[in-house]
Amino acid sequence: MAHHKIADRNWTRLPTAPADDREERLLYPPSTAATLNLAATAAQCARIWRGVDSAFAGRCLVAAGKAYQAALRHPDIYAAQAFNGSGGYGDNDLSDELYWATAELYAATGMAELADALHRMPLHAASLAAEPNWGSTAALGTITLATAAGVPPSERAAARAKLVALADRFLEEDARSGYRIPYASAAYQWGSNSGILGRGMILALAARFTGQARYRDGAVDAMDYVLGRNPLDRSYVSGFGWNPMKHPHHRFWAHQFDARMPGPPPGVLSGGANSASFPEPASAPLKGRCVGQRCWIDDARAYAHNEVAINWNAPLVWLASELAAPAR
Repeated sequence: MAHHKIADRNWTRLPTAPADDREERLLYPPSTAATLNLAATAAQCARIWRGVDSAFAGRCLVAAGKAYQAALRHPDIYAAQAFNGSGGYGDNDLSDELYWATAELYAATGMAELADALHRMPLHAASLAAEPNWGSTAALGTITLATAAGVPPSERAAARAKLVALADRFLEEDARSGYRIPYASAAYQWGSNSGILGRGMILALAARFTGQARYRDGAVDAMDYVLGRNPLDRSYVSGFGWNPMKHPHHRFWAHQFDARMPGPPPGVLSGGANSASFPEPASAPLKGRCVGQRCWIDDARAYAHNEVAINWNAPLVWLASELAAPAR
């Protein structure tokens, strides 16, 4: 099985350079979620590296199979939550991780028993409910079934239809949003930019599958929003767009606190608007005085609004790469 994470015992102060981190590092116990994530990503690694570095691809496939079997033997080991010093990433519904891992292993191996397991899962027949994020990975399995070489044509077509149907839902929200983004609610959650860009990914895939410009236009709308076409006239991406973010919540990219420390490198994505929580003094004055997209502050102390994270940057990189590529 895979350990859930490694992290400091306590939160470090702002700012802290990596070499100055004196907190004790803790290796947390294994979890089923982390093990299924390992199985999924290692299986995808095996598929992508096959023919490029076959020995490495083989190691990845072995690791994926071991992790998958371990998760089947221990299906309900949940992440430890009683700690300070890092995010919890707890998840009590692992059916989506199992679906994703099974889809990845099936795409990598074509094994009939994996196809049978996949087809018995309720998520395989169900409509997609949302864009992918760390706690909701069902769409990742469907994306693999829709795009991987070697998946039977009927399986691929069904997966693509599910993704296009989800993209249609997002386009309908795009039409209802004043700033034409694939999100029409006035309630914005922590890390909202990641969700909007994740929806952009689904729209870009629908454009790839159908050739219809309206889906690509919706994906461009998501990218335009984070680059500054929003009510604050601010880009949430450091170094790019209109009046870009400068002061992310980060221990080392902390020029706001200490002139000797660097600002963020280009391409760092802020979590963005958050109208649901104002937990720190920097953002507290916004509470009750902002709505939706206007609930944001470019302040390194505002972790609920200006935090940065690799899982938020991932859809930014994916969507930027897709939009920059020649038409398929």
